[in-house]
Amino acid sequence: MTNLTEMGKAARLAAFELSQLSTAEKNQALQIIAEQLEEQQQRILAENQKDIEQAKLNGINEAIIDRLLLTPERLKGIANDVRHVISLADPVSEIIDGRTLDSGLKLERLRVPVGVIGTIYEARPNVTIDVASLCLKTGNAVILRGGKETQHSNKILVDVVQTALAKAGLPKAAVQAITDPDRNLVMEFLKLDRYIDMIIPRGGAGLHELCKQHSTIPVIVGGIGVCHTFVEQSADQNRAISVIVNAKTQRPSTCNTLETLLVQESIADSFLPKLAAQLPVKYFADSTALAILQRANACVEPVTEDALRKEWLCTNLNVLVVKDIQAAVEHIREYGTQHSEAILTENQGLARQFVAQVDAASVYVNASTRFTDGGQFGLGAEVAVSTQKLHARGPMGLEALTTYKWVGTGDYTVRA
Repeated sequence: MTNLTEMGKAARLAAFELSQLSTAEKNQALQIIAEQLEEQQQRILAENQKDIEQAKLNGINEAIIDRLLLTPERLKGIANDVRHVISLADPVSEIIDGRTLDSGLKLERLRVPVGVIGTIYEARPNVTIDVASLCLKTGNAVILRGGKETQHSNKILVDVVQTALAKAGLPKAAVQAITDPDRNLVMEFLKLDRYIDMIIPRGGAGLHELCKQHSTIPVIVGGIGVCHTFVEQSADQNRAISVIVNAKTQRPSTCNTLETLLVQESIADSFLPKLAAQLPVKYFADSTALAILQRANACVEPVTEDALRKEWLCTNLNVLVVKDIQAAVEHIREYGTQHSEAILTENQGLARQFVAQVDAASVYVNASTRFTDGGQFGLGAEVAVSTQKLHARGPMGLEALTTYKWVGTGDYTVRA
């Protein structure tokens, strides 16, 4: 039987020990984890295959199965992500800023670990290692709760990590996992504010809403990506198409994938047929785009209000024709999820306007929304993409897993 209170107590003790470690000690543990992931490849893939087979029996769609799947190449990539975290600067103990007061008291803001992180996620076993490695680097303990789809994968991955921690002389409780699929444990988990300092959900809108409504622990909200790209009339159309194809098809099951394309009406007749010829996906279009795409023999049907608010996580694409940049921004304000938005344009004035007016964690000019990623941003393996505005926003790397304390140093100084 899973005892979350005991897990919380053990995590809190482990967090204290981790907070005292040097960067070299943390990096040594991460190096052993990377090595163990490669050495235990066959065991990990065998357990992952059990999850894949069960997912297929349960009729889970291909997009989710793709998120769930581990391959030798993906596992190698995960191990290399851990090695990349080793190479990153350790933010812990960094002096953010400081000053000396008139009283002579010297004040500094010192970056420190958050403490204990709780992560709830769905069908992504790679998150187990991403979160564990970032938490270890920043001196945080972590309790992981993956979905039932990843039950076997998560258990073996945490076993491998805990073996590596033991080899490094660190407490196994630094990385723990709730592997019991009982959903009631999630509700109990969200109430462990005595031991857990931050909850990071990674999954669909339902999971985020559940955490917001029921958690007594601060929750990082994000990861829902209804991402837009606006093709402004001055854009280089051929180059714009290559960006759109990348944003939609490179890995459609991710949260930074393009879901709605906005095309300025002055170029719609010329641009959309070119797009349809190079991007043979299923389109959901407004009346203007529908007529153009039908003439281009594209696979298309009318778009619905639900579709405009939907994270497709597949190759389906919404297409709307808008009058101008103002209409594009208004649409994004209504339907966007503050994740990633882009404009394709040769007009630098309009590019600046778009950046200033669009409220999102990441805004791009002439680039694919697929760049919203901790690795791509040089942050290492991200723990999440935050779309909120407090504490952290966008891909959450090492600094986002720290807080700070004020340190005052005096000469037996007293307040007047």
